[in-house]
Amino acid sequence: MSLLDQSLAHATTRELDGLSKSLEQTAREFYQLARKDLKSDAEARRLTPIRYELQDRERWPQTVKEFWDSGETERFALAGSGGLDYLQRRNDGISVYSRDLGNVRMQQLTEEYRRAREAVADSQSRDLRRGLTITLIVLVLAIWIVALISLVYLAHRISRPIQRLTGGLSELASGNLQIRLAPAGNDETGTAIDAFNNTAAQLEQNRDRLIYLTQVASWQSLARKMAHELKNSLTPIRLTVEEISARTQTDRQFMNHAVQIVINEIETLEKRVRAFSEFSSEPPARPSVVDISSLLQERLSLLKPAHTNVKYILRLPEGPPKAFADADQVKGILTNVLENAADAVDPGGQVLSVVSVLDGKVSIEIHDSGPGLSEDASRSLFEPTITFKKNGMGLGLSIARKSALLNGGDIMLVPSELGGAAFRIILPKA
Repeated sequence: MSLLDQSLAHATTRELDGLSKSLEQTAREFYQLARKDLKSDAEARRLTPIRYELQDRERWPQTVKEFWDSGETERFALAGSGGLDYLQRRNDGISVYSRDLGNVRMQQLTEEYRRAREAVADSQSRDLRRGLTITLIVLVLAIWIVALISLVYLAHRISRPIQRLTGGLSELASGNLQIRLAPAGNDETGTAIDAFNNTAAQLEQNRDRLIYLTQVASWQSLARKMAHELKNSLTPIRLTVEEISARTQTDRQFMNHAVQIVINEIETLEKRVRAFSEFSSEPPARPSVVDISSLLQERLSLLKPAHTNVKYILRLPEGPPKAFADADQVKGILTNVLENAADAVDPGGQVLSVVSVLDGKVSIEIHDSGPGLSEDASRSLFEPTITFKKNGMGLGLSIARKSALLNGGDIMLVPSELGGAAFRIILPKA
C-alpha cells in the first residue's frame, strides 16, 4: 500500500489536463486568426479562388456538395493537407479560397487534444486506489489458490506411495512374502519402496532356504537311520559269504563266480550307504579367501581327461573375483555340477563356465548343450534320492546345494545360453 501511494503521487493526470486546455485555447485563437486573415484576403481579391460551376455539380467534391446543400452563404473547413478553406456561395456556383497553415496541422492537433481529454476523463472516472487494491487482492488470492492446489497435489503424491508402503508392510507382516510394490520414482519414497521390495525378496529367499535346510535335516536323519540299518545287515552277509568261499572246495569256479556277484552287490550297497552317510553328515565350513577362477580352471583340467568328447569353454572377467567360502566344499560343488553337465551333453557337446560378480556376490554359471530339464525335473531337482542319471545316487545336487547354503550362498537353475540346462552357484564375495 505504501508503494501504491507513492505511485499515485507521481500521476501526471493533472498536468495533462492543464496542458490540454492550454493547447485547446491556443489552437482556437490561431484558428480564429487564420479564418479572419483568409476572409480578409478573399474579400480584398488577394487570393484566386477555385470556382465550382453549377452545371458541373456532379463532379463537385463532397465537402462542396454538403456546403451547397446546407444553404449557408459561407463556411470555413480544414483541408486534408494541413490548410484552411473558405467556401463562399454565388448565384452560379461556389468559390473556394485556400491557404496553407504552414507546419501547423489543425487536424493532428484536434486528434491529439481529443486523446488527451479522453485520458483525463478516463482517469477522473476511475478510482485508481480501489482498482489497484482489488487487483492486488485478486493476485494474492490467485497465488494462494495455486499454492493450495500444488500443496494438495504434492501431499497426495507423497501420501499415496506411503499408503502403498504401509499396505505392503501389513501384507508382509501377515506372512505374504511374495508381495511386491510398483516402483515410485527416484525420490526418498521410491528408495523406501525399493528397499521394501529387496527386503521382501530376501525374506522370501531366506524362508525358502530355511525350508530346504529343514527338509534336508529330515532327510539326513532318515539317511542316518537307513545307513545304520543297511550297514548292520551288510556286514554279517559279507563275512558269511567270504567264510563260505573259504571253506567250500566243490565246484570252485561256480562258487567263486557266485560269491563275486554277491560281493559286488554288497559293495554297491556299501557305496550307497557311504553316500547316505556323507549326506547325513554336516562337516563344519571353514571359510577363507578362495580364487574362484583358479579353482574352476583346476576342476576343468581334472575333468577333461575323463570327458575327451566334450568341448569346455571358460569365460572369466578381467579382474578375477575372490569368494569367502570353504575351498574343499567349493571344489565338491564345482565337481558335481561340472560332471552333471558333461554327462548331459552328447559327444561333441559344449560346457560353458562363466564367472562374474552379481549383486555384490560371486556368480559361477555352468551351461551345457544337452537336452535340458523338464518342468517336473526342475521342481524336484534338489531333492535327495531324485536322479536322472543312469548310475546316479540322487544326492549329488542335494549335497552341493547344502554345502552352498552352509557357506552363505545357493545354487539355482537359470536359462542356458547353450540350449540345455544351466546352474548358477552364488558365493559370498571376499
